[in-house]
Amino acid sequence: MQNKLHFMCGKMAAGKSTLSTKISNENNAIFLSEDELLKKLYPDEIKNIEDYIKYSKRLKDTMYEFIVELLKKGNEVVLDFPANTVAQRQWFKDIFETANVEHIMYYVKRSDDVCKEQLKKRNENLPKDAPLIDEATFDAITKYFQEPKEDEGFNIKYE
Repeated sequence: MQNKLHFMCGKMAAGKSTLSTKISNENNAIFLSEDELLKKLYPDEIKNIEDYIKYSKRLKDTMYEFIVELLKKGNEVVLDFPANTVAQRQWFKDIFETANVEHIMYYVKRSDDVCKEQLKKRNENLPKDAPLIDEATFDAITKYFQEPKEDEGFNIKYE
């Protein structure tokens, strides 16, 4: 096993979580999901994009040193956290550079139409107490998405 950081870029409902789980299982890697951690740490507190930004930053600030330490100790880590903007990607870059480890950013590239179709399917299979994410929410979040560029300095694997 090689200590390596795996992380995801792609629009909402593109398939990032599914791919993260698959990579984690295939590599016997430590798997951390932002959605799951936020849900457990801040239940019922994330009601809009501003809440998400606030709690996501708090989570990332808390997890940063822990993830670096896991990597430095030889662990392979899969982060199911979005790397969907230049600013978000900087957090991942800081981690792998500080830990001095290899990385792969998986870009799960899907059209808006494919993502919206997958979002509908996801909503149909959610537990009854889980919030639905509608197309308006998808559009509001997707307007912030920034495609990764080769000159950002990431090892990008296109999915």
